[in-house]
This record gives sequence, structure tokens and C-alpha cells, in this order.
Amino acid sequence: MTRLSIVIAILLVQFLCAVFFVWDIVSSVFGWQTRPINWQFQEFIEIGAAVGLILGLLLGAMVLYRVIQERNLAAEGLRRASSAFMVILEERFAEWGLTAAERDVALFAIKGLSIAEVAKLRSTSEGTVKAQTNAIYRKAGVTGRPQLLSLFIEDLMGGSS
Repeated sequence: MTRLSIVIAILLVQFLCAVFFVWDIVSSVFGWQTRPINWQFQEFIEIGAAVGLILGLLLGAMVLYRVIQERNLAAEGLRRASSAFMVILEERFAEWGLTAAERDVALFAIKGLSIAEVAKLRSTSEGTVKAQTNAIYRKAGVTGRPQLLSLFIEDLMGGSS
């Protein structure tokens, strides 16, 4: 029996028991006469419902545990990728001989900030930032921000530029 079959069986048991209990309550509230069922069968249904609820609880706990594990793995992968990206950035910046100011501007450019935003963050003029970005592109051997970013993406993907 596959896991999906087990999950479907558990959900089916829970559904049938829920329908039985809801019908029992609704018929009592509205005074509908229903054919009485054997008390042993009633107990069997209640036991089934209890077992179904317990199985549903266990299944929910297992799913929650797996989701938490997968989230933790994804977070670790993201942390590693982020660390690797910073290492690649520093290596490239050193290789190109960027100044400290150019490194800051390059980081902001890679993050997608505009020249005006970079100038404001660095408390400098837009003209200075433009000159620094041009120096960065020249040292990196690219013509603009998209090509600069693609160099790092290639490095992360294991290619060489």
C-alpha cells in the first residue's frame, strides 16, 4: 500500500465518521426520526472516529515535521549560496583591483539600486557614482549592470567567464 493510499484511507475514515456524527447531531436538533442502529455498531463507529482522528493527528505531525526539515534544508542551502556569493564577489573585486568605494558601489549596483539611491546611501553625488560604476564596468570588462551581474551568476553556476 502506497503512502498516498494510506493518507486517502485515513481521510476517508475521518470523513465517514464526521458525516455520521454530523448527521446524528443534525437529526437530533431537528427532531428527525432515524432508524436506530445497534449500540455495538454505534460504538464501532465511535472507535473508528477516534482512531481516524488519532491517525490524522499523527499524519499531520509527520507532514509538519517534514515541512520543517525541508524548510531548514532550504534555509541552509540559501545560507551557503549567500556565503558562496559573497566569496565570489570578494574574489572578483580583488581580481579587478576595485577600491573600497568601488566595491560598495558595485555591491549596491548588483543589488539593483539606482545611481541616485547609491549616491544618497553613500552621501556623495550622482556624478561620482556614475564615474565609479563606469570604472567598475571597465575593470570588469563589461558594458553595464546586466553583464556585471551575469559574471557572478556564471561563477555561482560553476561556469567560467
